[in-house]
Amino acid sequence: MPRAYGASASRLMRRVRAMDSRVVFGAVVLSLMVVLAVVVPWFAPATTTDIGDVLATRLVSPFGRDSLGHWHVLGTDAFGRDLFVRLWVGARISLAVAVAGSALSGAIGIALGAVAGWSGGWIDRIIASAGDALLAIPRLVLLLVIAALWGPGLWVVIVVLGLTGWMAVMRLVRAEVQVVRGLSYVEGADALGVPSPRVLARHVLPNAVGSATVAITLGIGNAIVLESGLSFLGLGVQPPTASWGNMIAGGREWLLTAPWIALAPGVLLIATVVACTMLGEGLSEQRASRARSTEPQPDDVSADRQVHAGA
Repeated sequence: MPRAYGASASRLMRRVRAMDSRVVFGAVVLSLMVVLAVVVPWFAPATTTDIGDVLATRLVSPFGRDSLGHWHVLGTDAFGRDLFVRLWVGARISLAVAVAGSALSGAIGIALGAVAGWSGGWIDRIIASAGDALLAIPRLVLLLVIAALWGPGLWVVIVVLGLTGWMAVMRLVRAEVQVVRGLSYVEGADALGVPSPRVLARHVLPNAVGSATVAITLGIGNAIVLESGLSFLGLGVQPPTASWGNMIAGGREWLLTAPWIALAPGVLLIATVVACTMLGEGLSEQRASRARSTEPQPDDVSADRQVHAGA
């Protein structure tokens, strides 16, 4: 049994070393953030996020103690709440909203791209034109308009992110489906009378969603920034529910006297976006290199021609 565990560990290490360093870095950072977002609020006392004796606990500097003798790693905010715990409570909201919004936009983009690429004709033109028209409008403008019309709220932000971020995924999936649809095994399945939805679900989409997955991963970082911007402007997650955006907004008044209130969520926001970007770029590079390695080389093509000529 120990040998089996050792062999599995060695195989895992070889796979990790073979991965792009950006993928490893992004995955490690995001995994650490998810773990801290789950663990820290779970084990923290309720008094660290509730408003108690404000005069005794407010605006404590990092690594300082309040008048009650409690130690605070990142200090406290203007209401005396522990900033370290509140930071990871907000991480739950910001990460969950970004992932849910990106997943919704990815699902919409994959569905519309698959329909457009497979159907062609006027259906393809309508979907592609709608995507191009929405891409011409800055996404932040769409977010502000829709959020202002619907009103602020957690679910509103998720739905708005999903409805305004599907266009790029749709274009990628549409192009991939158009390429895969012309391959011989897809044409063979179509000639055998296999229903189109079955061919699309089993043979076309699995080969077309790889690039969409990379785009969705990159979109998570963008969604975090947009959610924070909406919350900062008061159109997203509303206090007292914590998110990085409204935490930064709440620290604006104390930038000169207590800069850690806005600095801590800002640094964490930047680190998350960088990790998502590096993870997405690394996955994209790995996918491109894998595609290049499967392409026939010039020597192989010439050898095949010689074999066919000799035959």
